[in-house]
Amino acid sequence: MGIKFCSLSSGSSGNCQYIETDRTKILIDGGFSGKRIESLLSSIGVCPTTIDYILVTHEHIDHVKGVGILSRRYDIPIVANENTWLGMNKIIGEIKDKNIKIIESDKDLELKDLGVCPFRVSHDANEPVGYCIYYKNIKISIITDTGWVNYDMKNKIKGSSLYLMESNHDVKMLKEGSYPLYLKRRILGTKGHLSNEDAGEALAETLSGNGETVLLAHLSNENNTPSLAHETVKKCIESLGINVHRDIALELTYRDRPTKVYTL
Repeated sequence: MGIKFCSLSSGSSGNCQYIETDRTKILIDGGFSGKRIESLLSSIGVCPTTIDYILVTHEHIDHVKGVGILSRRYDIPIVANENTWLGMNKIIGEIKDKNIKIIESDKDLELKDLGVCPFRVSHDANEPVGYCIYYKNIKISIITDTGWVNYDMKNKIKGSSLYLMESNHDVKMLKEGSYPLYLKRRILGTKGHLSNEDAGEALAETLSGNGETVLLAHLSNENNTPSLAHETVKKCIESLGINVHRDIALELTYRDRPTKVYTL
């Protein structure tokens, strides 16, 4: 068996990703109620009692809503940097000391048979991170909330077999939409969310066209459409010579249901 990946759901109403190897099962974020996460796991045949760790990217509610509940219910350790812990303490409630795992951004660690590298991203949270997950010769990179992708971030994620990349909004739809001005500015800012164009450009500069899987994540319900995100990112990638149909798999995540389970 290789490594399995499933985006259980991704969007402003909640985010939760699942990774499994022979020895380890982890969640990255848990932005739904405990009951909803249990239901999402059940839909792909996974029992929540088997989860070994929950890794947290940042403290916003759509990423941590069910984290404390799951930890208490199933005795699961929570892994996050110190500033994220400070930000989410009140939201997630009391956690047993043995289940509080504090890590450092940009410092590699091992969780059973997985290598993990938390790397800094640009979002309006205490110390938000993306994650690179390593298993044997396979690498999975996850960036769900960031206002931009700088050189260091591209370098960190390069060489992945699977990318989960935020493609939050279409700039024109956002600017012309009904959101209040302050919220538009927040989303468009460097500590906001990635547009389709920015996601496409970042991927175009990162992909090698060796059969990687790309999953577009955190699509806005109001300021994006799945077809627009896919088409915009596809154009950006193909402008640099990669054929999306032949060289990579460009696919979507969903707000309300899991993707298929990818085995790498």
